Amino acid sequence: MTAVIKETTNPRRVNNGAGLIVMGIGMFLFSAADTAAKFLTVDLHPFQIVWTRQLGLFTGALVLLAIHGPSLFKSLHFGLQVSRGVVAVCSATLFIFALRYVPLADAVAVSFVAPFMVTLMGAFLLGEAVGVRRWVAVALGFVGTLIILRPGLGTVHPAAALVVFAALFFACRQIISRFISDTDNTQTTIVYTACVGIVILAIPLPWIWVTPSGSQILILIGMAVLAGIGEVCVIRALELGLAVVLAPVHYTLILWATFYGWLVFDQLPDLWTWVGALIIVATGLYTLRREYLAKRAAG
Repeated sequence: MTAVIKETTNPRRVNNGAGLIVMGIGMFLFSAADTAAKFLTVDLHPFQIVWTRQLGLFTGALVLLAIHGPSLFKSLHFGLQVSRGVVAVCSATLFIFALRYVPLADAVAVSFVAPFMVTLMGAFLLGEAVGVRRWVAVALGFVGTLIILRPGLGTVHPAAALVVFAALFFACRQIISRFISDTDNTQTTIVYTACVGIVILAIPLPWIWVTPSGSQILILIGMAVLAGIGEVCVIRALELGLAVVLAPVHYTLILWATFYGWLVFDQLPDLWTWVGALIIVATGLYTLRREYLAKRAAG
């Protein structure tokens, strides 16, 4: 596979090996940040946790603004940039709300439905071509999600449904990103997402704020730093390698989430969660492989 990738990409610009490593580090850091967030939900409100986590990205945005100046706010799609920030906040907040009640690995497994939602939205909103095989993959992905959730059986906490809505908002964010990527650069998108998020999440803080203890402050800071560095790793990875090659690394989140869930919370996914997760991952990898082969054939 490595040899094929080298033959079909520009060696001066693409380094898939380095991109895979950096992307893997980013997923590891995101899982660590999610673990810290779940730990904090016992005593702190999810809005406060998400706002603190957003500080990591906001700090990065301030650095970008210090380097490049206010020109980064120039956008041909101001409304869409703001909308992207709003849906990003909704996605993160719903996910953290769910973590208060749902095991970490279960929540991560359900979140894997997001790429299938992107496929659906891409077809209906952007007019992207989706063949029969990809539709089958989407259907199987949702079957895998139902296996994890098992609606009506009472085996999974109802809050897991919040992860589905979080995935829906995440898919909306990805669709908006596709639409604006041709005119607005990545740094502009980061600045808007960070600023919109920090402002919106600050609105409820006076009513839900709980002064954290010394240990909680350290965990909050660590969470924000981990999430911020994770964002940088993902952005850097996508600069180094091809997105279609790096995308499968996203599924390593289930491994890290399982590890952290066992280590910190003594929670492990049950058999049906693994079955559903394997179906989702398998169909997701199949879709990514077909996308890679299609791009390779197109030259």
